[in-house]
Amino acid sequence: MQKNFIKIALGIEYDGSFYHGWQSQKIVPSIQEEIEKALSVIANHKINIICAGRTDTGVHSIGQVVHFKTRAVRRISSWIIGTNTYLSDYISVMWAKEVPEYFHARYSAITRSYRYVIYNNSIRSSIFYNKTNHIYKELDVNKMHSEAQFLLGEHNFTSFRALSCQSLSPCRKIIKLNVFRFKSLVIIDIMANSFLHHMVRNIVGSLIEIGISKKKKFWIQELLQKKNRRYAGATAPAKGLYLINVEYPLYFNLPKSRYDDFLKKL
Repeated sequence: MQKNFIKIALGIEYDGSFYHGWQSQKIVPSIQEEIEKALSVIANHKINIICAGRTDTGVHSIGQVVHFKTRAVRRISSWIIGTNTYLSDYISVMWAKEVPEYFHARYSAITRSYRYVIYNNSIRSSIFYNKTNHIYKELDVNKMHSEAQFLLGEHNFTSFRALSCQSLSPCRKIIKLNVFRFKSLVIIDIMANSFLHHMVRNIVGSLIEIGISKKKKFWIQELLQKKNRRYAGATAPAKGLYLINVEYPLYFNLPKSRYDDFLKKL
């Protein structure tokens, strides 16, 4: 890398309802394309960004992290406030920080955390429509949490990966998986070293079947052993999924995501 270039990391929040996923695509709007265009205006040269993890159409984030290289000298406030001026109301730069050349938004990450939110009520909500998955049958959260614990640790997650997943290995390590209720909201928090394509949504779809008593005890354990996607539950809708945090080594000293305020933002 040329010496006159610096590397900047950004924390990004977005509502994925209005975009065809993270990655730039022809014709249809993407989050990556909009951010790159805004940053290019501030930097006065073309900017290309790399993210911690690409999200699908309709998936939201309050903890996405990206990095880019620039030769422009700007104040940190310019990378935040200035860039936000050129972004839609559905995307926000939350923080910016100059990082060392060896920082990489994807490869430097230690863990990634997602939260899936279900609106569990007999009547659908118009306010939460694009922010949660509505399940009208009452969910047994205790059963869902208990079964979810079989997924902790390192496993072959073939039963929970998309058929189109291009990852070379189906093995991942889930560090934390909690299911709990907050009034009419059922929250599924999951942390892993990394995720396969649709892995979180496929796990959620299977846990929902446990929650409505469609499947019996130890079914999740059976799915792990079968290593076959067709036996697991349906893929849960994208609109209930949020990337809430990406963890990096402490020496990078990156700002924390604001996921502690998450429920207030729904």
